[in-house]
Amino acid sequence: MQKLRGTAAGRRPACSTVVRGLAFRPSMPPPVVNPVSSEEVQSPFLKTIQFINPIWSTVENEQQFFALLKGYLAKVPGGTEKLLPQWMDFYDNYRNAVVGSGLPGSNELLAAKVQSTIADTATLQFMKPYTFPSHHHRMLHDGERDYNYFEFGQRYTGSLLDWSSSVLGHRERWDHIASLLKQSHNVVLLANHQTEADPGVFAHMLMTTQPELATDVIYVAGDRVVTDPLSKPFSMGRNLFCVHSKKHLDDEPELKISKMETNRKTLVAMSRALNKGGCLMWIAPSGGRDRPKANDQYTPDPFDPAAVDLMRNLLTRAKQPGHLFPMAMYSWPMMPPPKTVDKVIGERRMTNFTPVGISLCEELDLKEILKGIPEQDKDGQQRELARVAQMAVIAEYQNIDAAIHDATKRGEGTAYTQPW
Repeated sequence: MQKLRGTAAGRRPACSTVVRGLAFRPSMPPPVVNPVSSEEVQSPFLKTIQFINPIWSTVENEQQFFALLKGYLAKVPGGTEKLLPQWMDFYDNYRNAVVGSGLPGSNELLAAKVQSTIADTATLQFMKPYTFPSHHHRMLHDGERDYNYFEFGQRYTGSLLDWSSSVLGHRERWDHIASLLKQSHNVVLLANHQTEADPGVFAHMLMTTQPELATDVIYVAGDRVVTDPLSKPFSMGRNLFCVHSKKHLDDEPELKISKMETNRKTLVAMSRALNKGGCLMWIAPSGGRDRPKANDQYTPDPFDPAAVDLMRNLLTRAKQPGHLFPMAMYSWPMMPPPKTVDKVIGERRMTNFTPVGISLCEELDLKEILKGIPEQDKDGQQRELARVAQMAVIAEYQNIDAAIHDATKRGEGTAYTQPW
C-alpha cells in the first residue's frame, strides 16, 4: 500500500461554520511537546504529549482546565449552556477511570493533560473546522504545523486500556493478512463496532505484532465521527473512506442529494484503492455501534446484507485479488454507546478502564457459502453471506469475552494471546 501522508495544507472547508472571536493567534508556533515535571511517577503517555495551542500545555489540574475551557466555550453558540455541562461530566468520569486504574502515573495530572489535548484539538475545530474528503489520509500534521493526530488518539485510548486481561485472537490469521497485503491482495474486515474508541483499540492490539496493519487500515466512517467536534480530532488521525449511513441519510432532507453524491465519490475512491491493491479496509456492516440488548448485554448487531454484498462486489471487480474476513471486537465497556440511536450530535461520553480484545475469523469461502442458491436469487445470496459473516463474528466475540474474563482461556497454548 502507498505510504500514507498528512493532508495538504490550505484546504478550506466548503460547508463549515467558523466561530469567530476565539483567542487563537493568527500565526501559531510549532506544537509544544510538553516537558512535564512532577515528583510522582510519570505516565509514559506524557513523554511525547503535544499541544497545538501552547496555552493548553500549562494545564495541570481540573481547576486550570475548566478555567481555560470556559473562556473558549463562552464564545461558541450553546457552549456554556450545553457543551460545558457535557464536558464536565466527560472530564469527571474520564478522570475517575484513569485514577481508578491504579497504574503508576495514572493520576490527576495525566487526566488533566489528556483532557487538555482533546480540548486543544476540539476548540480548534470551532475556529477552523476541517471538512473530510471522501478518502481521508491520517494526519501527522494539521496543515500548518507538525501534530500527530494518530498518537493523540492512541494516547487517549491507551490511558483507558487494561492490558493485563486484553487479548489478540488468532495471531496467525493476522500474520496471514499481512502476507496477503504484501502480495498486493486486498482485504476487507467485516467487523462489529462498539465504541468511538474502536480504531484506537484496533491499533493498540496490533501495534506490537503487525504495526503496518495498525497504521495503514482504512476505516469506512459514518456521519458522526466526521461532524461531531469532539470526535473529529480522533478521526483526523485515521485513514477513512467517508460515507453517509442509511440510518442518517434522511436526517436533513435538504442535504440528502449531496450526501448521496459524497457516497458516490467515496465508492470511486474505494475502487481506485482496491485496483491498486494492498488495501486493508475495515467496515461495520451493521451500520453503527452495537447497542445493548434487553438484558443490557452487548453482542454484535445484525449485518446489513446490502453492505456485505457491496464489499464483495468491490473486491470482485477490483484488478487485484480480494478476501473477506469477519472480525470480532470487544470494547464496549471502554465507552459504552447510548442505548438508542440519536440524531442529535453531542451524546454523553462515559469512559471506563477496561480490557479489550479483537479476533479474526476464518476467511469467507464465497463459493461454499453460496452454493445451492440460484445465481438469479441475488437477495438470497446477500442474506446468506451476511448471515454467515455475522454468525462467525458472534461466535468469535463470545470467545473473546470468555478469554478476557477467564485467565485459563488466554495466554500460551490458546488462540487468545497477549503479545505485548
